[in-house]
Formats: sequence, C-alpha cells, structure tokens
Amino acid sequence: MFGRWFARPLRRALTRPYVHLLFGARQTGKSTLLRALVPHAHLWLDLAEPGARSRYLTRPETFVEECAALPASARRPARVVVDEAQAVPAIFDAVQHLYDSGGGRYRFVLSGSSARKLRAAGANLLPGRSMVHRLFPLTLAERPPPLDTTSPRGTLLPGFGRGEVRDPFPTADLVERLAYGELPVAVVAKERDRAALLHAYAYVYLEEELRREALIRDWPAFARFLRLAALESGTIVNYAAIAQEAGLSAPSVKSHYQLLEDMFVGFHVGAFTGSARKHVLSTPRFLFFDVGVRNAAAELPIGRATVIANAGPLFEQWVGIELWKRLQYLGGGRLSYLRTKAGAEVDWIVEHGGRVVPIEVKWTERPSLGDARHLRVLLDELGAHAPMGYLICRCERPRLLAPKVTALPWWAL
Repeated sequence: MFGRWFARPLRRALTRPYVHLLFGARQTGKSTLLRALVPHAHLWLDLAEPGARSRYLTRPETFVEECAALPASARRPARVVVDEAQAVPAIFDAVQHLYDSGGGRYRFVLSGSSARKLRAAGANLLPGRSMVHRLFPLTLAERPPPLDTTSPRGTLLPGFGRGEVRDPFPTADLVERLAYGELPVAVVAKERDRAALLHAYAYVYLEEELRREALIRDWPAFARFLRLAALESGTIVNYAAIAQEAGLSAPSVKSHYQLLEDMFVGFHVGAFTGSARKHVLSTPRFLFFDVGVRNAAAELPIGRATVIANAGPLFEQWVGIELWKRLQYLGGGRLSYLRTKAGAEVDWIVEHGGRVVPIEVKWTERPSLGDARHLRVLLDELGAHAPMGYLICRCERPRLLAPKVTALPWWAL
C-alpha cells in the first residue's frame, strides 16, 4: 500500500470510542485505507456489491443480528466496517441502536461516497456519537515531484509537511498532474490507460450512481450540464448562461451543482470577505475535486498536448484544489478568491491559524513583480493580517520578489 497523509491522524482517531464516518468520492482510496487501518475487522460489509445491498435493504435487522453474534466485550470490542453505507440508510439507525445498547462492545467505521442519498432518506448521522472524516485525491505530500528537492515545509499551511508520508505514490511532473489528476486509480495505472479510466469515471460511475439513487430523471440534460460545468470549472459560476446552454432552468442548474458537491466531486469557493474595496464580486467559483476527472467530464482529449495548449487556467485550478484538500485535512480555515468588477483579482486567499495568505498562480518560469501587482495591492490593504503573499509558478527555486512577496515553485507549494 502506498502512503496516505491522512493515515496517521485517522489511525489515532479510530482509537477513540465513537462511530467513525469516512466520506469521500469513489476511487479516492477509502476502502484501501480502511483495510490497512482495520486489518482484522470482525465484520466487513461492502454495500456497493448488489447482492449485499439488496439483502440489507430488504431486511436491515439482519445487520443487528450479525453484530449481536460477534464475539465482543467492552474490553475487546468487535470492529465492524460498512463500506458505501449510504446505499442502505437504515444501517445508520441500526448502528445507533447497537452503539447505545452495546455497552462499548462495538467499534463502528462507516464509509460513504454520497451525502445526498443520506439527506434525501433522512438518514441518522449519529449526532453526539460520531466523528466525521474526509478522504480526497492525492496531495503533493503523497505524490512528490520528480526532483531531488528540499521544499519548504509548512510555508503556506503549517502542519502539512511533505516528509510525513512514508512510501509515497510514484512521482510526477506538473504537466502529468494537470493532464491526469491525482486519483489513486489513475496515478498507479499505465499512462496509456489513464484517459480511458478517467472517462469511465466521469460517465460510467456518475451515471450509475445517479440512476441508482434516482437523483436524475433526464440524463441527457444532466450530461450537457456536466460537460459545461467541467469546462467552466475554476471560474465564477454563471448559472443563467449554463442553464440556457444546457436547456435547463436556473434552479435545476443550482441543484445539479449541489449534487456534485454532495457526491464529493466538486466544491464551491466563496469570495473573500476581508477586503474593504467596493465593487467586489461575490458569486462563488466552482471547482471539480480533481483536474483529471474535470478534463474527462469536459470531454477534452486527455494528455499532455491538451495541457500545454491552455496550461494557465488548469494550473490555477490544480493549486486551488491542492490548497482546499490541505485545509480540509487540517480541519479548519477557509479558501476564497478576490475579484473586482474593474478586473483586479487574486486567485486564492487562504485563511488559517489567524493568518491571511494571498496567492497568485502564473504559468511562468521567470516570475516578476508585474505578475504580483494585484497581490501587492491586497497585501498593502491587509497590513499585518497578511505578513506574506506568494506567487506560485514554475521557477527553479524560491525567490523573494519584494519584502512581502515570494515566488514559489509549484513543487514547494
């Protein structure tokens, strides 16, 4: 098994006597990670398997009976893992019953890839009894660059160091990351197979998931929306324009965006609220959770040539996704952006640990102060609240461009 940054904090968390809920999109590695961390589970259910799903949907009390038969005590509790638990929402009620009445006889871990199914079914998410965790595609800490570098640790987000992952995934250069993304299944596949795997993920998996949960009745209209949402990923959302082109109502488009977020394949980034400037745009941006899946959903030819043809926006998305994943793992902070009607913009703004860190992203090997002009304006405006801003680019090594502006190579992010 390759190393995951989240393995260590999740291992510590699993020792605590609560029900643990691990959410994340399909193929992010939830099952693999849980099998490594809970290698001797007394009962392991995979509800993605049709036979098992049908059995427990028909008679949920079977789960209670099977758990009751396990050799367990408060001193040696039985470990029970339920994969894709959202497929049978009644499992959550059964877990609550067993947790409340079992006297510490059980340790439950439930994983899931869709929050919409649980919300629609009114599923019991075990308030006061559960700890919720999230798993994402690979971060730079888990898949290092193909360079013999000693990157700054914790420059942007202290507590997220590169050296904390043993047995990392195979290295990759920047263009490879922008073409194929960071899903483990694509990362470990041969390069010739990655495009097919990503296209299958974008359509076969999403269609199967949506139809199984009866979430979408008009699949062709949703497919048009999905392509447009992917093409516009990273930009400020224009609901009316997408609705018109997809042949949908604006409320339907908003609902579809929420559906992607509920399935953990996308997220919104709000506007920065700490600026005193007037005429600041407030509509959120939306990003797919992985640039490889985004490329597939946009029906683009997946490969290095496509990246080189329009690398800048894709690089900006990749940096935003990397920052968002780290903030989620660290359990706090906020990612936002700043854009004014006059055209001034700062790509990403990280708020974490009492600091504000403005970030610009440029596809350049030779960064200059001109590339950071909007960054410098915001730094002056924020004063002591933002002690340093960063320009993420493709320079060879970190460079101080101005007293409060550092250019960082992408691998030192």
